[in-house]
Amino acid sequence: MNENKPSPTACIICSINCGVRVTTEGREITAVHGDREHPTSKGYLCEKAQSLNVYQNGRDRLSSPLRRKADGTFEAVDWDTAISEIAARLNQVKAAHGGDKIFYYGGGAQGNHLGGGYGRALRAALGSTHTSNALAQEKTGEFWVDGQLFGRPRCHTTPDFHNAEVAVLVGKNPWHSHGFPRARVVLKQIAKDPNRTLIVIDPRKTETAELADIHLQVRPGGDAFLLSAMVALLLREGGIKAEWLSAHAVGLDELKSLFERVDVAAYCKAAGVQEADVRAAVKRIAEAASVSVLEDLGIQQAPHSTLCSWLEKLLYLLTGHFGKKGGMNIHSRFASLGGGGKGGRNATTPVHGHRLIGGLTPCNVIADEILTDHPNRFRAMIVESANPAHSLADSKRFVEALRALDFVLVIDVAMSETARHADYVLPAASQFEKWEATFFNLEFPRNAIHLRRPLFEPLPGTLPEVEIHARLVKALGGLDGLDLSMFHNAAGQGFEAFAMTFAMAAASNSQIMDMAPIILYETMGPLLAQHPPKGANSFSVDSLRQTAGMWGVCHQVAMAYPDSVRRAGIGVDAQGLGLGNALFQALLDNPSGVVFSDDPYQETFARLDTPDKMIRLVVEPLVSEFVSLASEVEARSGGTNPVHDAYPFILAAGERRSTTANTLFRDPSWRENSGTLRMSQEDAARLGLHSGDAAKITTKRGSAVAFVELTDTLMPGHVTLPNGHGLGSADAAHSQREGVAPNDLTSADDRDPIAGTPWHKHVRARIERAI
Repeated sequence: MNENKPSPTACIICSINCGVRVTTEGREITAVHGDREHPTSKGYLCEKAQSLNVYQNGRDRLSSPLRRKADGTFEAVDWDTAISEIAARLNQVKAAHGGDKIFYYGGGAQGNHLGGGYGRALRAALGSTHTSNALAQEKTGEFWVDGQLFGRPRCHTTPDFHNAEVAVLVGKNPWHSHGFPRARVVLKQIAKDPNRTLIVIDPRKTETAELADIHLQVRPGGDAFLLSAMVALLLREGGIKAEWLSAHAVGLDELKSLFERVDVAAYCKAAGVQEADVRAAVKRIAEAASVSVLEDLGIQQAPHSTLCSWLEKLLYLLTGHFGKKGGMNIHSRFASLGGGGKGGRNATTPVHGHRLIGGLTPCNVIADEILTDHPNRFRAMIVESANPAHSLADSKRFVEALRALDFVLVIDVAMSETARHADYVLPAASQFEKWEATFFNLEFPRNAIHLRRPLFEPLPGTLPEVEIHARLVKALGGLDGLDLSMFHNAAGQGFEAFAMTFAMAAASNSQIMDMAPIILYETMGPLLAQHPPKGANSFSVDSLRQTAGMWGVCHQVAMAYPDSVRRAGIGVDAQGLGLGNALFQALLDNPSGVVFSDDPYQETFARLDTPDKMIRLVVEPLVSEFVSLASEVEARSGGTNPVHDAYPFILAAGERRSTTANTLFRDPSWRENSGTLRMSQEDAARLGLHSGDAAKITTKRGSAVAFVELTDTLMPGHVTLPNGHGLGSADAAHSQREGVAPNDLTSADDRDPIAGTPWHKHVRARIERAI
């Protein structure tokens, strides 16, 4: 690449993946700026992207395959040895117990999903059917509710905050966690406009809450009471759009009957929020011309999380803010991040029968599916671009589960906490050393995709995940019996001929479809080289076959959303397979990203997947949990302390702060000692603690020590620890962990009854001075 000219790529720290332009010297990223040509971020950038070089040249990066020795230490081995031995071990597990006992976790972090797509072929070669990723400890409850309301979990709604008159944020602090493009700019625009209103529901006085017109500072764990009261007020006091609901929804009468039992005053008291403030918020929502709502981990990782997802969606559905400008809409998508597999909507885990949502095993039950003598227990695990030993609840138990497996393979850029318990660790190229993309494409009406070019050649000794998967698939015999010459021949005849040949062959041979990503990777190289991207450097052109799987995905997108793609100005006159080819070429030729779908707002109704295209307002499996809220409210009003006396605090384990992120940034130097335990002045005074004192945090699963930071952002009884801390290093000089690993304190037993998502934001704890 030209080191003197900034190159387009993307930030990889959160799901928004803002476009950036970086300057490099050698293998270092020396400067980072927002990319004004990026179709969604348009030059916007927060401070965290300035530390991308901490990831690219992190101290724990791997540069050789590693094999565990009998004494538990690792030794470097060459790639051929590693691939051969790994394939043999996986085949042993498959022969003894079945490929479905090989569990796959990960497939990509916040910015690298392309490699995981090729991992599907590896799973097919093994017969591995069970999988999970970070979505299953965050978003699956909301996805499940989307399915109940709109027909399928893929009918996911997205806010239109740029045009909304009222923005409602539930358990969400976009100032740090973003969640939509240009978050801080949009928040400031709403806050400054006297005709618009920002409503924040959060127990913390966050940076976003400081901008809010109405901050409903709910008691931790009280969101379900508050949201129930808000829905009840809408139903009782004329806030609903009855005519709109008659045309687009069913179940209104049943819903009204359910919410008759809500004592608004008592529910507001249980939530710790003034009834007058709740009424003001509901009145503003009911009267607004447009409302958008966004929920996040504040409720998704707390009690009644799936129930809260239903309740917050009722706020915009009952008021008709669906399928309209400034409201909530069902977006297109580029690729699924779900698990697929067998069983469909009724699929469950093999041992304990837990519900799978989007094909994903709930993260909190993975250890339970291993630590048992059941014959269907998982026997091996492949972990790719993920660190579940640090990120999932109850780290100690998860490590115990890893040690109980017959075989563990980790594919990652760094020696993570999970990798330290693997039998083999395969070093992957970084996200800036290969073609890459993210499939967090959640915008409406214009949705975008960014296929990123490599900035550097892979670090010597590492390989892109696609090459790792290809080598493993071939060693496992996944391509055995297939004659690939027809594809090689078709590749010399152009995209149209290749697409037709592949489609016809896949229709008559399921093995070709199973191995599709690897077959494309193995055969499309010469064809791709004939169509190099505009302005690409020589290494980007030489590594083009890494994008072969993306060519296949482009055809799927073109078939799913042909009108949307054409409205985006891509392949306007293309017919048949030509539209997918045009979309792929557009991705290659636009290094800052491209809008791939453009939709009118009424398209949202066409994307409903219920048989009659009507929204189902009542989610029957949640009714009993909703009804049980009344007894919880009564217990609170009667003076019963819902928090056990031994653990009087609620700990939010994993607060996002200005210098914290996910564990991609392993070097602690950029964090500025932000791993403090935050607590209120009142709590500190009662405990005799001062800022800088060491405090011991104890939960039912463990204990840790952190330094105290006093804050006015928390109510008494609520304390927080940041995410991304508690990482050790493979380097002996840095082996001491910095900060507290939040999941040393969490319990996998505390989880949502529907989705199995953890209660990371609601951990009962005891705080005392450290001795």
